[in-house]
Amino acid sequence: MPGVSEKWFNRLVVAAVATGFVTLAAIAVFAGYIVSRNLAYTNAVSHTYEVRGAIAETRILTERVETARRGYLLSLDETFRQTFERASAERAAAVERVARLTADNPGQRANILRLRTLAQQVSRAQTTSIEAVRKAGLDRMSAFELDRAVPLTREMRLLLAKMDEREFTLLKSRNLARIESVDTLILALTIGAVLLFLVGSSSTLLIVHYTRSLTVSRDALRDLNEGLEDQVRARTSDLQRANDEIQRFAYIVSHDLRSPLVNVMGFASELEEAAKPLSRFLERAEAEAPDIVTREARQAIQEDLPESIGFIRKSTYKMDRLINAILQLSRQGRRVLTPELLDMTRLFEGVADNLRHRSTELGATIEIAGAPNVVSDRLALEQIFSNLIENALKYLKPGRPGLIKVSGERHGGRVIYSVTDNGRGVDPRDHDRIFDLFRRAGAQDQPGEGIGLAHVRALAYRLGGTVACESALDQGATFRVSLPEILKTEGPAQ
Repeated sequence: MPGVSEKWFNRLVVAAVATGFVTLAAIAVFAGYIVSRNLAYTNAVSHTYEVRGAIAETRILTERVETARRGYLLSLDETFRQTFERASAERAAAVERVARLTADNPGQRANILRLRTLAQQVSRAQTTSIEAVRKAGLDRMSAFELDRAVPLTREMRLLLAKMDEREFTLLKSRNLARIESVDTLILALTIGAVLLFLVGSSSTLLIVHYTRSLTVSRDALRDLNEGLEDQVRARTSDLQRANDEIQRFAYIVSHDLRSPLVNVMGFASELEEAAKPLSRFLERAEAEAPDIVTREARQAIQEDLPESIGFIRKSTYKMDRLINAILQLSRQGRRVLTPELLDMTRLFEGVADNLRHRSTELGATIEIAGAPNVVSDRLALEQIFSNLIENALKYLKPGRPGLIKVSGERHGGRVIYSVTDNGRGVDPRDHDRIFDLFRRAGAQDQPGEGIGLAHVRALAYRLGGTVACESALDQGATFRVSLPEILKTEGPAQ
């Protein structure tokens, strides 16, 4: 009967899968054990290599010390003595490193004790010979004849060679054990692969059995995604309305701030005019009745009042510039974009022509390469690249002929335009911050309020694009503007 056959089949598949997984678990445990052993052998081999490296370093430093000592005894050149002292200190550290690395090897302990003793004896003998020649003026050939460092150094060489030979023997045995563990691991993995094949074959039947269920789930998921896309579109519309509201709020706030700012500027002018008769009155009082003029009154009229008025004027002028910047950004955010087919090469050339006087004045060159065309808003793109090129001219590297290159290329359905300069560059930590409103990076030796790049990013976003900076200090900068080939038409701001 079909029902009985299906029940028997399901039980058989479940039993096969369970048996396969149990077997795989056993293979996995065994493989893990073999891997851990192999790792231990590998670490031992690596340690032995490290010991041999430390021994080799000690041998090299021993030769370097002896060479520097002989050089000084023969030439009395202070450079050799300095090299001797530096290499001697390094050799002592190398000997201690060998001792530390071989602490777990009983066969090397006696050698390490002898090596330390020899190193100290050699160092004392070598130092004694150098000091004898340097201070006592001993004949250099006599120094060689009386020198005990030579046989000690020879013995030290032989001892180091003996230690290295012992480590090499140990390395061969450890490497052989590591290879044997690898062979065992390969065998275990081969058995595991065969079992995986058997389990996979039986599992295929289960996969086929669940295919229909997966198909149903996929259809349900597709329906859910379609609903999610509708939600995303609705949320995007909400965000656009919120952005429009923020633009209107910025416009209203900045507009309302201008009225009290004008009053402050007016009162500052009146204070400045009022200070003039006070100064004349002070001069007359000092001439006719100097006793009634105090030092505090004189300082207040001649120094404190003009300084305060100057601070007020400077602050109001700065606030006026910031309000104008906010108004400009708000107006640009509310302007209706007008997509049209644009010859970007000609657009770049037009921007360069507008900045020709400034670039000539700075001795900079603007190179325009062929760039792909796009369908987008002309005014927005002119403002983006005017800001980027003008920014590159503003931050050229002093003493380096300025070179600014403008180019573009297609990537899929987008176009990436690049403005590259060889100027001061931007610290990588500031790559994102420079696009924030009223934020600047680097030396503040150029006029500006930190608005240009924020304006560029806002315009790029409105055009469906992005702008990014790639730069390093003193290495120039590249600003990349990524835009869609065709700007979707948007309605007027509500």
